[in-house]
Amino acid sequence: MFFREKKKEIPLLPLRDVILFPSQVLPLLIGRSKSRAALLSAFAGDKTIILVMQTKGDMAEPSPEDVYSVGVESKIIQLLRMPDDNYKVLIEGQKRVFIEKINSDGEYWKVQVSPFTEKPFDDEEGQPLIRAIHERFSDLVKLNSKIPAEMVPSIQSIQEGPRLADALIPYLPMKPPERQKFIEEEEPLARLKQILEFIQAEIDMLEIDKQIKKRVKDQMEKNQREYYLNEKMQAIQKELGDKTDGSNEWTDYMHRLQQADLSPEAEERVKRELRRLKKMSPMSAEATVCRSYIDWILSLPWNESISENNDLTKARNILEAEHYGLQEVKERILEHLAVQQLNANGRHPILCLVGPPGVGKTSLAQSISNATGRPYVRQALGGVRDESEIRGHRRTYIGSMPGKLIQSMRRAGKRNPIFLLDEVDKMASDFHHGDPAAALLEALDPEQNDTFRDHYLDLDFDLSKVLFICTANDLRGISGPLQDRLEIIQLNSYTELEKLAIAKKYLIPKQVALCGLQPEQVHFSQNSVTRIVREYTREAGVRNLEREISKACRKVARQQVESGEDLKVWISADNLPQLLGSPKFQDKNKDLESKVGVVNGLAVTPWGGEVLEIEVAITPGKGELLLTGRLGDWLKESARAALTFVRSRASELGLEENFHKEIDIHIHYPGNGLKTDGPSAGMAMAFALISALTKRPFPGNIAMTGEISLRGRILPIGGVKEKMLAAHRRKMTIALLPKANENAIDDLPEIVTSELDIRTVSHIDQAMEIVFDSFLQKNTE
Repeated sequence: MFFREKKKEIPLLPLRDVILFPSQVLPLLIGRSKSRAALLSAFAGDKTIILVMQTKGDMAEPSPEDVYSVGVESKIIQLLRMPDDNYKVLIEGQKRVFIEKINSDGEYWKVQVSPFTEKPFDDEEGQPLIRAIHERFSDLVKLNSKIPAEMVPSIQSIQEGPRLADALIPYLPMKPPERQKFIEEEEPLARLKQILEFIQAEIDMLEIDKQIKKRVKDQMEKNQREYYLNEKMQAIQKELGDKTDGSNEWTDYMHRLQQADLSPEAEERVKRELRRLKKMSPMSAEATVCRSYIDWILSLPWNESISENNDLTKARNILEAEHYGLQEVKERILEHLAVQQLNANGRHPILCLVGPPGVGKTSLAQSISNATGRPYVRQALGGVRDESEIRGHRRTYIGSMPGKLIQSMRRAGKRNPIFLLDEVDKMASDFHHGDPAAALLEALDPEQNDTFRDHYLDLDFDLSKVLFICTANDLRGISGPLQDRLEIIQLNSYTELEKLAIAKKYLIPKQVALCGLQPEQVHFSQNSVTRIVREYTREAGVRNLEREISKACRKVARQQVESGEDLKVWISADNLPQLLGSPKFQDKNKDLESKVGVVNGLAVTPWGGEVLEIEVAITPGKGELLLTGRLGDWLKESARAALTFVRSRASELGLEENFHKEIDIHIHYPGNGLKTDGPSAGMAMAFALISALTKRPFPGNIAMTGEISLRGRILPIGGVKEKMLAAHRRKMTIALLPKANENAIDDLPEIVTSELDIRTVSHIDQAMEIVFDSFLQKNTE
C-alpha cells in the first residue's frame, strides 16, 4: 500500500510517450518552456526532478489532470544546452513515487510526492520466474533483431526480481500505456509474471511470422520475388497511415469502382478480381490478365445512357438534308422516333438495309445518329469467319479479349448508341472456327439481347437499348435464322435522274470543296454529268460517279496551281474526255437491234439490277446441252426446263420432232465473273432457244424476267424493282414481268413507269404474241 509523507516541492517534468524506470539512464531532448524551467531549477538545486508520463502524448500543453499519478524520482547526471535553446539532458531513474499534489503556478510545475511502497519479493517463488525470463529473453533476442544481442549477458547477470523487471521493460516492444502499468504495479512478482507472459507471446508471434516467411519463400519462384517486396512495401505504407497518399494501383481501381455504375453481378466480379489482384505479383503474367479484365469491365457503359432526340421535325430535316430519296427508310426511322416518344422503354427493332454498293446504306446510319443525337459506332463484318470475334475469347486462352460487339460498346461510351453492323452478308464460316452469323443471333434478338453474354466477360450485358442497323448487298448471304430477326428494308438502284440530282446537290459541292476550289471556279453542265453517268460509270449507286467528279475537280485544281491565275472552268460533255480520258463503257443503249439467239434477261447482282444477254448457239452434234457462265443449280434446272418446253412445242414452232438429236445446244449466261443463280431466267432462256432454233430475231428493245414451268406457265420472281430499274437504265422500251408480280409495279419510280412499257404475262404464249409478230395458235392452260 501507499504511505504518504509530506515533502518539499520538487520540479516536475511531464514526458510524451516516454517512461523512465528506476536504475535506467535515459537521454532526453527538452524543448517546452515549462520543462526547461523545471530542468534548470532542479539542476541548480540537488539535481532531483520528478518524471511522469502524460496520459495523451499529443498534448503540447497538458494540465495537471493530464498526467499519471505515479512517476519516477530521478537525478540529473548531465545537462547540455543546444544552439536552438533546447536542452539535452542525461537522467537516471531512482525510485517510484506517488504524486500527491501538483502546483502549476509559476514558470514550471512543482509537486509534492510520497514514497511508493512495493510489496516484498518472494524469492522462492520468484527464482523460477527469473530463470525462465533469462531463457525466454535469450530466445526473443534471437528472433527480434531490434534488441541488441549484448543485452543478453547484462540481463542474465541480474538476479534480483524487482531490478530485473525494471531493466527488461525498456527493451520490450510495449506501448506506453502498458509500460505505465508496470510503473504502477506494487507487487514485483506480478511484474515478472506479466513480463514472462509478454515475452512468450512475442516469441510465439515472431515464430509464426518466421514460419510464414519461410513458407512464402519456399513457394516463391524467381519471377515472384517482386511480389514479396511489393507486399512489404504495402505493409510499410499501411503502417505509415496518413503519411502516405495511398496512390497505388489497388486504391485507384477501388476509386474507379466507386465511380462506375455497374450491374450488381459486374460489381461483385470486380471486387472478387481485385482481391485476387492484391495477392498477386504486379509483374506476373496472371496479374496482367487480371488487370486487363478489370479494365474492360470498368470501361463499359453498363447503365450510362444519353438522352435521345425525339423531335420528328428536326430528324426529318436532317435526313432530308443528308440523303436524297430513300423515302421508305426515312419513314421507318421517323416511325421509330414516334414510338420512342410514346414508349421510351420499348425494344428497338433490328433494321437491315439491303441494296447494291454506293446507294448510301452506311452513310444513312450516320445520318440516323445525327438525327437522334445518339453516338455512332461501326463494325465491319466483311471477312469475319471466327465465332469468337463476335462473342469474344474465353479467358483461358492467352491473348483473349472481348468480341467485336463489346469492343464497340466501349468505344461508344453509352449503352444506347446507333450500332452499324456493316456487310453482314460477307461473314464466312468454317468447321474449325464456328459460324459468326449464329453468334449474332443472341445479340440481334430483341427478346433476349438484354442478357447478351460475351465469352470473355462472362457477364450479362444489356444490348436492348442499342439500335442495331445491319447492311448487306445480297440477302442470299444471310442465313435464314438471322434474317428472321431482321427487319429488311430494300434500298434500290438509283435512276439516272436521281444520280443527276445527287451529283448536283451533294457530290459536286463536296468534291469542289475537298479539292480547295471555290464554287464559282468550276461548273459541271447537265450534259457532262449525264455523260459521266452513261459512259464513265456502270453501277447501281453513285460511288464511281463521285470518283469521276473528284478526278475532274483535281484536274481543274492542277490547272489553277500551274497557271497561277483565277480560272473559271466550264465542264461540258464535249471537253469531258480531256479531263477523264476516253469513255470506259460503250453506250449500250444505242445498240438495241434485234439478234437471233440473243435475249435480254434481267438479273439482280450484288451491284444492283443488270441486263444480261443470254446467248444460244446451235451446232451439229449428238443432242448435248452445254451450259456455261458459272451457273448455279437453279439456273441449270431452268435451262433444262426451258429446253423441255421447247421440245414439247416443236411442231407448233415448225421444228422436226427429234430436232435435238442431231444438234448440240450451247446456252451461255454471262454473269460478270460472278456465280449466278435463281429461277428468274427461265422465260429468257426459253425465248433464246426459240429464237436460235427458228432463226427469228429477238427484239433488242425488250427485256424479260420470269420463271418458266414445263407447261409454259410464268411464275413469280424477286428483285422486281432492281430489274425494272436496270431495264430503264439500258433504255429498254418494253419489259415483260410475271403476272403474279404486278403489284410490285406500284412501288416503281414514276419516271420508270412513264418511260418503260411494263407488261405482265402469266403464260409464255402471251409473251410470244408480244415478242414475235406471229405465233402458231395454242390454247393456254
